[in-house]
Amino acid sequence: MSFTDPSAPIPAGLRTAEFVLRPITAEDAAQDHAAVMETRADLRLWEQSTWPADDFTVDDNREDLIGLERRHAAGRAFTYTVLDPDGADSLGCVYVFATDAAFLARSLVTPVTDHAWADVDAVIYFWVRASRVKTGMDGRLLAALRTWFRDEWQVRCGVYVTNEQFIQQLELLRSTDLSLRFELREPGKPGTYLAFG
Repeated sequence: MSFTDPSAPIPAGLRTAEFVLRPITAEDAAQDHAAVMETRADLRLWEQSTWPADDFTVDDNREDLIGLERRHAAGRAFTYTVLDPDGADSLGCVYVFATDAAFLARSLVTPVTDHAWADVDAVIYFWVRASRVKTGMDGRLLAALRTWFRDEWQVRCGVYVTNEQFIQQLELLRSTDLSLRFELREPGKPGTYLAFG
């Protein structure tokens, strides 16, 4: 997997019995908006911002998705929508970045172990719709992502990132055999992000 080598294919998606991942597009605006608004309390912790605002609209979301779709097509970063097997409902999103993504390049990264940030080849964020978290789907998605990134993306050193204030996701990551490797501080955001690998 490479963010700079156009000959290195990026996986088109992932399918399990419970969910499907595929690149997000502007056409997903209404479905994604429903999931975002249902999960907005968690997303504000995860984002360390006021996004999404209570008056965030489908059209606002479509504008965001246009940018994500363009970034994905350009190979700068990759965003996958998580859908139910029929494609009827959005269940969350997965985001994949290189360590030189602009917001990461501006962040203060502190190693917690002897791992080097320069060795990380994928920085992965994900969220799951609030109603599906209650069923444990976030844990099943994480398990599927770990296999997918290892086997299909051929990620050698990937990290899964959450914010220290997003307790539910932090506890999920801590419940696995992943270990805390880095702390990230983004300028202008009060909480520390924790990267597990």
